Amino acid sequence: MSETLNVGDYMTQLGERARAASRSARVLTTNQKNHALRSIAEVLASRRDALVAANADDLQAGRSRGLSEAMLDRLLLTHERIDAMLEGLRQVAELADPVGEITDLSYRPSGIQVGKMRVPLGVVGIIYESRPNVTLEAASLCLKSGNATVLRGGSEAIYSNRCIAQCITDGLAAADLDPAIIQLVTTTDREAVGALITMPDYIDVIIPRGGKTLIERITAEARVPVIKHLDGICHTYVDKFADLNKALAVSINAKTQRFGTCNTTETLLVHSDVAAEFLPRFEAELAPFNVEIRACEQALAKLSNAVPASEEDWGTEYLAPILSVKVVESLAAAIGHIECYSSAHTESIITQDYSRARRFMTEVDSSSIMVNASTRFADGFEYGLGAEIGISTDKFHARGPVGLEGLTSQKWIVLGDGHIRG
Repeated sequence: MSETLNVGDYMTQLGERARAASRSARVLTTNQKNHALRSIAEVLASRRDALVAANADDLQAGRSRGLSEAMLDRLLLTHERIDAMLEGLRQVAELADPVGEITDLSYRPSGIQVGKMRVPLGVVGIIYESRPNVTLEAASLCLKSGNATVLRGGSEAIYSNRCIAQCITDGLAAADLDPAIIQLVTTTDREAVGALITMPDYIDVIIPRGGKTLIERITAEARVPVIKHLDGICHTYVDKFADLNKALAVSINAKTQRFGTCNTTETLLVHSDVAAEFLPRFEAELAPFNVEIRACEQALAKLSNAVPASEEDWGTEYLAPILSVKVVESLAAAIGHIECYSSAHTESIITQDYSRARRFMTEVDSSSIMVNASTRFADGFEYGLGAEIGISTDKFHARGPVGLEGLTSQKWIVLGDGHIRG
């Protein structure tokens, strides 16, 4: 950002360049996009030492600002994590390109053919915190889906993000593409966020990735559409017809595989018919992970090392080694609890009864429903989407993990041969 520009003028210039670049991005061939992704990967691989050094500057600044160990871990870029970023680029290059796909083509009585063509959204603004790998993931998905993008990462990762963005810019240039297809907001001024979400002339959609406070602000202030989820209050329900060995494996994994992710289970519901047998086994299996259990009165009677749950606990996304546990009397009670407290992200039922699984899938209104599987599978890579741009709990356009198809829309096409309407 030039020192002679104020934030508003700077963001307008970014928006103008992005809008212009989107016109070239939407007509790129699949080969051009894949070549650019591989070119970016080559540049990044050659500069991994520079990226590690830039990341060290972020970590040092973060420690001086008193960032928590969890935040510092999100910031950290090791060579292993850089390898994962590079693999993510290659995987996106290998994904099928949705742009230009024509579906539902059919003849009408008039003789015309009517169908739909998948097209890019245009310019995607992405606002995110902490993890610098998001810079590369978001850029790669937007590029492959034919969109231009404006990226605004958190100030805590500014050195890492600038280094990654320069690799992207140089990779695009090496592939003979307009570098403005992917732009990073290089100022850490918070006014940049306010400008980005109120530029409908230049930005077609905003995707926030971060804490609840950030997303609430963007949802309240944005003047362009937003694809988002506020929090991930996910549930695992152990049914009375569950295979308890499966239930143990799934519920432990759903809570402990990673504590700080939006698809981690925060509440475990257990049918009263199996609670006496299941909960002591579950507590024993969970013990090595040092997870605090906050339980309802019925569950407390069957656990040896739990504390009473409050009403607030049922609606809390902990993102920490804390788990709420409740005993329910029926499948209907489990569904009712989820309806009341869920954030509509991801829920899982563990059962061997097909009809009860079907009922759970039908009645629970969340973006992802699991049957005999961990909530941790609610992820773009696990769904075959490649690196996801985020999770949506909205009901329009995109829902659940948002990959390439979620970054596109459809337009109607009509094919004729001189047809006129009588």
